[in-house]
Amino acid sequence: MALNKSKEIVSSFPVVMFSKTYCGYCRKAKQLLTQLGASFKVIELDQESDGDEIQSALAQWTGQRTVPNLFVGGKHIGGCDALIERDREGKLVPLLTDAGAIANTSAQL
Repeated sequence: MALNKSKEIVSSFPVVMFSKTYCGYCRKAKQLLTQLGASFKVIELDQESDGDEIQSALAQWTGQRTVPNLFVGGKHIGGCDALIERDREGKLVPLLTDAGAIANTSAQL
């Protein structure tokens, strides 16, 4: 049940972050996405009644149990370090743009 719920959430939004409210790495990832102007959906696992089940389902699905657990365009990209690394490499904005999380302003020029 939790796996189906997770997959449904991931397929419904361009960017999904499974998070916990007290997690510093989650805050860092949220700050980066916000700075880039990305729209994203956050699921706070510590506030969900089935948060533990969702986290276990994510571990089964992605091999990653830790948060943040990030998906862009329906694809698992990893956690905070993976997000920051993609940004450092200049790959994050194009990825977010392709997923529809950031408006493509260059097309308007």
